[in-house]
Amino acid sequence: MIGANVADSLYPEGKPLGRTLMMDGAEYTVIGVYAKAKGGFFGENGMDNAIVMPLRTAQSRYPQLTRWMIIAKARPGKRQDAYDEVDAAMRRIRRLASGTPDDFSISTPDQIIQQFDSITGLIGLVAIAISGLGLLVGGIGVMNIMLVSVTERTREIGVRKAVGARSRDIIGQFLVEAMTLTGAGGVLGIVIAVLITLLIGALVPSLPSTVPAWALITGFTVSVAIGVFFGVWPAVKAAQLDPVEALRYE
Repeated sequence: MIGANVADSLYPEGKPLGRTLMMDGAEYTVIGVYAKAKGGFFGENGMDNAIVMPLRTAQSRYPQLTRWMIIAKARPGKRQDAYDEVDAAMRRIRRLASGTPDDFSISTPDQIIQQFDSITGLIGLVAIAISGLGLLVGGIGVMNIMLVSVTERTREIGVRKAVGARSRDIIGQFLVEAMTLTGAGGVLGIVIAVLITLLIGALVPSLPSTVPAWALITGFTVSVAIGVFFGVWPAVKAAQLDPVEALRYE
């Protein structure tokens, strides 16, 4: 039995059934071709490139192989029963006494998914830690920029307070500036992330490549919140300036 891609490569004119092929110095007869399988991780399924032969033939041709994999398909709703049946059959075939640990392993799609979820969960935690550190560094940078802005605009703040601006007006002004600064950075980051996601989706069609609306909203909200949090101190410092001293500042 050969995969669809193997059949197309060896017999581009079609009709591979009954024909022969040479592999590792031996001649084999094609008795069937697998239908085109669904896409795998990188857009192709391994079965499309596979060549399957009887077990006895493989053992005689490749005696150095000592590890074998058997694939069993359970009936709908009977996965646990199939698992127990395969486990019992393997223990009987390998002549394992009762109480002796298995010298083989059985994995199910659920177990593979759980392992994959644990790996992605760990990657997610690392990504959150790195993102948190990046937000902290970025927030400190925004705070420093706003403190420099307060120093450079001391005279402007003094003029505003002299003509009647209240402390909350000054605080609101600098908080809006900080929110605008971080919000613009958040929008830029969202645009770059969406473009990268679309690029990955185009290169690897089998991977989900949609950006949920909640992620966009959360990203922008966090960016603005960083501006508010780290902009409070510069804004309060600006509001506490003495208008007389501020007007004399050069």
